[in-house]
Amino acid sequence: MDLVMVSVLILTCLLLFSHWKRSSTQRKLPPGPTPLPIIGNIHQIDVKNVHQAFTNFSKIYGPVFTLYFGMKPAVVLHGYEAIKEALIGHGEEFSGRGSVPILQMVLKGFGIGFSNGDIWKETKHFSLLTLRKLGMGKRSIENKIQEEAQFLVEELKKTNGSPYDPSFILTCAPCNVICSIIFQNRFEYNDQVFVSLIEKLNVNSTILSSLWAQSYLSAKIKEHEESLDATNPRDFIDYFLIKGKQENRNQHSIYTRKNLTATLIDLFLGGTDSLKTTMRFALLLLLKHPHVTAKVQEEIDRVIGRQRSPCLLDRKQMPYTDAVIHEVQRFIDIAPNSLPHAVTCDVKFRNYLIPKGTTIITSLSSVLHDSNEFPNPETFDPGHFLDAKGNFKKSDYFMPFSAGKRVCLGEGLARMELFLFLTTILQNFKLKSLVPPKDINDTLQVNGFAVLPPFFQLCFIPV
Repeated sequence: MDLVMVSVLILTCLLLFSHWKRSSTQRKLPPGPTPLPIIGNIHQIDVKNVHQAFTNFSKIYGPVFTLYFGMKPAVVLHGYEAIKEALIGHGEEFSGRGSVPILQMVLKGFGIGFSNGDIWKETKHFSLLTLRKLGMGKRSIENKIQEEAQFLVEELKKTNGSPYDPSFILTCAPCNVICSIIFQNRFEYNDQVFVSLIEKLNVNSTILSSLWAQSYLSAKIKEHEESLDATNPRDFIDYFLIKGKQENRNQHSIYTRKNLTATLIDLFLGGTDSLKTTMRFALLLLLKHPHVTAKVQEEIDRVIGRQRSPCLLDRKQMPYTDAVIHEVQRFIDIAPNSLPHAVTCDVKFRNYLIPKGTTIITSLSSVLHDSNEFPNPETFDPGHFLDAKGNFKKSDYFMPFSAGKRVCLGEGLARMELFLFLTTILQNFKLKSLVPPKDINDTLQVNGFAVLPPFFQLCFIPV
């Protein structure tokens, strides 16, 4: 009996391998390592160092290669040229969203980040227009960020220079900014509903925070429905509800409660999670490199002084600070492979034929850590974004927000917040480490699609 079972197993594996080889040849997928039956190439990838695994594969198979995750193929794009050619040169074909089962279970194909087709296109278009109406990229949003930065300073003063874990406070600030856009109000940092929300966001469980946000936002939507004035929209929810009433006879309308809830979750989590993580990393790296911090604070003193709040116009006169913020984002590489894309139709790409629906993985790490563009890419060095005269130097390789049609919707807002929050903190406080800089652990911790900083405390000493 055992011999029979072994024979059946061997035959099954041979059939699966034959099927894989035949189907791959027919589809002319890019080359890649031979997968094992059932598990594919998973055994060849170190989940703690995916970037290195992809780099090793690219040296063998080139910048476009195929890996199997289980029985399903995924095409990996490695390096600036391949990613640019796909996401920008073939933007429409590579604009699909690959499968993320845990989020599809929560969002059910609605919203912006994890939807596809007409739902994604129309929801994205509506959201961009509405966010602009609400001040995105304008002075009104800048004022909200500046106001929140001052609340942040007041809270940090309450620590009285004692050792402090900044995780909570650095989630509160960007969360309040997005709250003011979504439903026109901010929260006090000790508000119990707000505290509960921040706790959910800080446990780093996407599904937990998504489900909590879903319940909370449903209640907010109901409040807005009861007080809606179609002639005087107050916030994002109002604009969406008004559009829904205008299309109430359209059976295919995207302006449904389900899509509104999913879109708000996208804006809510997307506008909070990555930003608070980036700011935590920024403080950690500033502690690790006190000479960098000193140069930033010297620039703040020279350009802004202590008598007024930082504003976005200051950024053009602060090339070193701008370079530091860019280098933080490049160095931490917060979304190493972004979220998975998918091709929206059969695509001929670099003489390969990629079938409709195939998952596409973009190795943003390979761009942000390109040694030709950024010498010593594993070293934190603001000089990567400065020219020989000390002027800020742009780089096409700076892709922390991805690129193309699926680029992060909140990139502009995030860049504003990073500059205004960090410069306001450094204008008002000296950062004091609890250990010598050389002993500070700045090792990145991989967590699913993103990375996290290690736990740390510091002292905020008023200046």
